[in-house]
Parts: sequence; structure tokens; C-alpha cells
Amino acid sequence: MSRVRGPHRLRRLERLATAAVTAAALTLTASGCVVVHGEREVLPATTPAEAAKALTRFTDAYNAADKAYDRSLDADVVTGALGAIDGARLKAGHTNNPGGNSAHTPLTLTDARFTIPKKAGWPRWFLADAKGNKGGDQRWLLVFLRYGATEKWRVAYLTLAPTGGVPEFRKDADGLAEALPVNSPGLSVAPGDLSKAYATYLSSGGDAFADGTHTTGWRGLRAKAASRPGLARQYIDQPMTDGAYAPLALRTADGGALVFFTTRHYEKQTAAEGASVPTPNKDVQALTTGEVKQSLTMEFISNEAALDPAKGAGAAGGKVSILARVQGLTSAQGE
Repeated sequence: MSRVRGPHRLRRLERLATAAVTAAALTLTASGCVVVHGEREVLPATTPAEAAKALTRFTDAYNAADKAYDRSLDADVVTGALGAIDGARLKAGHTNNPGGNSAHTPLTLTDARFTIPKKAGWPRWFLADAKGNKGGDQRWLLVFLRYGATEKWRVAYLTLAPTGGVPEFRKDADGLAEALPVNSPGLSVAPGDLSKAYATYLSSGGDAFADGTHTTGWRGLRAKAASRPGLARQYIDQPMTDGAYAPLALRTADGGALVFFTTRHYEKQTAAEGASVPTPNKDVQALTTGEVKQSLTMEFISNEAALDPAKGAGAAGGKVSILARVQGLTSAQGE
């Protein structure tokens, strides 16, 4: 039979329960297991010491994967655009050289500089800018990203910029940079719109982007290739903005921004009647499904670093400049 408690007894039990819950919450917070409203606090993404460890961890894993042509060896240090590009490269390398990469030369990154922004919420991220022993006289720009305090840092973007081409960033008294939201209104193009704007520009032209290798130069190469007799080339350009492909922007000292973003590109080669598609190289063949008879459709992922000026700024006529771009084949389909 149930026992009926009086009102004084019930109030006493409620007070005890409340006290127990409060004590438990305080204990968990003190132990570091619970952070109340941590997602609302504006915090540094990391520390210079942690950033240096993340760079070393990435370099070690990247070298191990490249030497063995084994994508599992660096799968937990890459994501986003770099993850797609690097994974396809290693897959093709393993298919063609199952014993590993006989031409492997370890990547070394020196003179590393870390730009660490402060921001609220996740993901948090930072930029590593280092001198590499590959790629000539260029700086390696690596954007490290993670979605929670217990996650490992992964590189989402990797581009190579000319030495002297990396801009100065706006920093506060503590040396922390400013991470910009994707809808920042004071720039020539909002960071969240850059991927779509670039895809549209490549397909249709326009005046949003300054002349250069990755803008007018790339469009010119496409136009020249499209006129080859016996072989038609078609191009489709698409934005990529979800998840680890989302754009990331840092405020520069001049009031603009350095923005990292991703795009997807398709190139379809179709042979005329009586002609054939040129035989693709071994790496393309390793990533191709289907039989190449009359056409070959290739998919590429490209990650860009762009200088996005403040609205009304005189630099580059107020147009966005593509500072650097790294692209890789990720799949192909023969028909």
C-alpha cells in the first residue's frame, strides 16, 4: 500500500532533490565535463602551442599516407575539400602502385605562423601559414577545423600562395584575429556567397572577380580547349557550402577579408562521330567507372583562397581576387 506523505515532508524532499542536482551540476562543471553556455562565449580557437602540435600531427600523417598510398593513414587529419582531393589522389596512387610511392619525398613545413581567431560557437578553426619544401617559393596555407572540444583538428583547406602574397590580418591586443560570419555585409561579396559567385563567373563571366590566372586565365583556357576539332568539351560549375565545405573568413588589416571556399567542377569530353576521346592518364583511369567509348565526364573539387575587399575599397577596383587555388580530380565516368 502506498504511503501518503504530508506537505511538510514533500517540501523537504523537494529541497533535498534540488540541492542534490545543484551539487551534481557544480561537480561536473568543476571537473570540466560540463560547460554551461560555452557555445555563447567568444573564445580563442586554440593556443599557439596546440596549433603547432596539430600542424606536426598533420604533417606526420600526411607523409605516412603519401609514402604508403594509404588513405586510412591520414583520414583523421583531413576533411572537407582537402579530404576529398587527398583521398582521391591516394586512391589512384594505391591502384597504380599498390606497393607504395617509390617517389615519396617527405613534406617539411618550417617558419610556421599561426593566425588564431576568436569566435563563439562551433566549428572553431585557425590558419597555419608555413614554408614548404615543395611547391617552389610559396607559402602553404592550411585551415584547421574542428566541431567540438574532444575532436581532433583536421585540415579542411590547403592552398599555396606566393611568398609575400599572404595579407596582414587585423588582430586585437591579445594577438587574436577576427573570424567573420558568412553573411558579413561590409565586403564586396559576402563570404557565404563567394562559392556561388565564382561558379557563376566561370560559367557566364561577369565583373565580380579581378583578372588573373584563376579567373580570366582559366576561362581563356576553357575557351581554347572547347574549339578542338573532333572533341567537344562541356563544363558545369557548382558551389559547395555545406558542412566542412563551408566558407571561412578572416578580417584583414585593410578592412577586407581572406576567404577560403570550395567549388565543384565537371568537365565532359565527347568525341565526334568516328573519333575517340583521348586516352586518359593512369590516375584518371584509376578513378573512372564505366567504359570510355564516346565520352568521359570528370569531377573535380577545388578549394580557393580569395582576397575579398571591403565595399568601396580601391584595391583591385573593389573586385575579389583569387589568391590561390588547389584542385583535384575526385571521380570520372566513361560512356
